[in-house]
Amino acid sequence: MITVVKIGGHVLDAPHRLQAFLNAFAELVGPKILVHGGGKMATAIGARLGIESKYVAGRRITDEATLELVTMVYAGLLNKRLTASLQSLGCNALGITGADGNSIRATRRAVAEIDFGYVGDVHERGIHVSFLRDLLQRGMVPVIAPLTHDGQGGLLNTNADSITKVVAAALAQVMPTRIIYCFEKAGVLLDPKQDTTVMPHIHASGFRELMAAGAIADGMIPKLNNAFAALDAGVRTVVIGQAEALSQLVAGTKGTQIL
Repeated sequence: MITVVKIGGHVLDAPHRLQAFLNAFAELVGPKILVHGGGKMATAIGARLGIESKYVAGRRITDEATLELVTMVYAGLLNKRLTASLQSLGCNALGITGADGNSIRATRRAVAEIDFGYVGDVHERGIHVSFLRDLLQRGMVPVIAPLTHDGQGGLLNTNADSITKVVAAALAQVMPTRIIYCFEKAGVLLDPKQDTTVMPHIHASGFRELMAAGAIADGMIPKLNNAFAALDAGVRTVVIGQAEALSQLVAGTKGTQIL
């Protein structure tokens, strides 16, 4: 089974927590892919460069300056730090973006009520499945930065949760696949301020009710939308939980199971 793990949230900005996660990820047996978000690094570096970060519903608005910023940070500094750390743990990682090997092609999001700028929407037919499968069969571990390309020379900032979903769904057509979404919380929480309120499982109907009540909001909404879409597309299991508990998330003893 292919395990597609997404790491994001505040874990990327906490060295000790990130190292604990990478230790657990390196020990995972079998073919695996790591997709990472950006954490606060791009926002912090952008502030030093005078580039203001703007978000709508948990999604970053990407103008030309921001695209240059996230390319430098996501595909450069952050991606290579993660790759180097995994190499030190004996995990033969290969840091890539969606442009490398034509692995993930996307389309620029159409302007509707909001112009998200240079943001890409991905779909299964944009995934170069044979390229990723060949890397896995060679014992490589792709570490994917949240950048895609449009096939016309343009890069696109793309939500890492969405990349995770689409990559896993495409690979699920050739091999059983599961997704583990990792961040700083213990799972999907009834009370976002209390880790003890983690929900062991959640159905689509329960998600809609909690969202309507305001209990689930911001960045958790696209994460759960992607999780349910992944199951609909053939991914075997999807779990959301704390990064340091990766081995327990894989075993199904911690986190929130998406049903």
